[in-house]
Amino acid sequence: MITKHLDLWSSTVRTKSSAGRGGGKKRELYGIKKLRELILELAVRGLLVPQDPNDEPAEVLLEKIAEEKQRLIEEGKIKKQKKLPPIAEEDSFKIPNTWELIPLDTIAEINGGFAFKSTNYTESGIRVIRISDFDENGFKNTTIVRHSPSKDLNNFHLKKHNILMAMTGGTVGKSLFVINLPEPMAVNQRVATIRVSELTMSRHAYFVMQSKVVQSVIANAKNSTNDNISMTHIRSFRIPLPPLAEQHRIVAKVDELMALCDALEARQEDSLDTHETLVKTLLDTLTTAADPATFQQAWQRIQSHFHLLFTTESSIDHLKQTILQLAVMGKLVEQDPNEEPASELLKKIAAEKQRLIAEKKIKKQKELAPITEEEKPFELPEGWVWVRFGDLVNYKSKLVHPNDYENHDQVAPDSIEKGTGHLLFRRTVSESGIRGPNNLFYKGQILYSKIRPSLSKVIIAEFDGLCSADIYPIDSMISPNYLLKIMLSEVFLIQVRKAENRIKMPKLNIISLSNIIVPLAPQKNHSSITNITDELMTLSDTLKAQLHSAQETQQTLCDTLTSLEN
Repeated sequence: MITKHLDLWSSTVRTKSSAGRGGGKKRELYGIKKLRELILELAVRGLLVPQDPNDEPAEVLLEKIAEEKQRLIEEGKIKKQKKLPPIAEEDSFKIPNTWELIPLDTIAEINGGFAFKSTNYTESGIRVIRISDFDENGFKNTTIVRHSPSKDLNNFHLKKHNILMAMTGGTVGKSLFVINLPEPMAVNQRVATIRVSELTMSRHAYFVMQSKVVQSVIANAKNSTNDNISMTHIRSFRIPLPPLAEQHRIVAKVDELMALCDALEARQEDSLDTHETLVKTLLDTLTTAADPATFQQAWQRIQSHFHLLFTTESSIDHLKQTILQLAVMGKLVEQDPNEEPASELLKKIAAEKQRLIAEKKIKKQKELAPITEEEKPFELPEGWVWVRFGDLVNYKSKLVHPNDYENHDQVAPDSIEKGTGHLLFRRTVSESGIRGPNNLFYKGQILYSKIRPSLSKVIIAEFDGLCSADIYPIDSMISPNYLLKIMLSEVFLIQVRKAENRIKMPKLNIISLSNIIVPLAPQKNHSSITNITDELMTLSDTLKAQLHSAQETQQTLCDTLTSLEN
């Protein structure tokens, strides 16, 4: 099953949520993840390695462990635990005859951590391990805290081959098998320490805890107890226990197959990174082309390998951003030297603004500084001009009480998709549950989220409604569709990021936004640029939808292949 479908395992990729910042990968090697799950599932059900009838059965091993535990209890080294009820018939599953299905505490001592107080942390001493200080990959060394050594901590010291498990929070259930201890460590509260009997293999128990056998129990407990699992939950984990000799064979085979997964993962990551670099390099030749002939050559190279280049969500997103960049650079449509230049359009906009100011329909804005040659990122076609964003728009802000507009739709940053110009969903003012004042906006206005770091959230309103105070309602003095393309392009976003790093407030202010420079085409070009851009974006979205469909099929196949019947 594993080797026959190796291509499926290594090629199935799932896109992660684009929420948040961070430099982490925006993809998950889903197929390899499911392969790892399958390996563990086969291992804990006795399907990964053959059984040997000569192995001493697990029943005998349990008797030895029980005797050892009783000895330790009599010597006062461990406490006697309250006996758990036997595993119910409906909670069991098929295992080999020589195996036993038992609660975890049958073979392990399970303790909670010490209730350290942060006020007692010291510069030196024993290291304290909190939930945030570890994950499946090992200990994290970013924010180490320490505590003075004390006899009170003796029972909470971490030892080699212990298993740590988070008992609360968003990462509840995460675990770590402690291979090495770089220094003395003590465990904090809400971190469970699982010490498996030395008569059995702790690594085999750890594999079981990473499998669906235990993870499904953790998920159910987490959902029903608000991200918490109790000591009783952990003590009650169902552990399928093989004979000791078979545990050794299982651990060796799991290690072998996980090493194969590591190799597949490294190869796939390298392949995807190389592919992404190639796509970006080829697309950059379009935006950097110095003349039409060079541009055409660059496009021919891309076109001839199109079916190989645009096979991932990242590559299609690069294509869409390049389309926007080409649009605002004047490279998507032919330029007519006889058209009225953009400088004339700019004069008309200035005159219209003066009229609106005179009629008291808008307020007079502070004059923006002239654009210097150093500010211009690239040369524009003849007839185009660089202009400050504030010279093309008017900011409208009319706060109203939501009680008077309950049936109107309300727009907030969370309802706008990043970087696409799309509204994710519509909800009424009543449904949104807002209580404070909101801005009134009108159909045709541009709505721009000013919250950092979501500064690529912008739409053209298709209805009248209210928007939160975190959004600027903007009147565009040029084609709103054309200005939207500019605001979604890298020309605009690069400057937004610089302004964002420069200001300390959590929101992009009007001064910073107004001073962004944008390329302005002659007015007759606006509709043709918008139309060709929309057409190419639609084709790109179709390509992405086809990719998503193929990815969903692959994921379904992976899920099916890893689904084992009880």
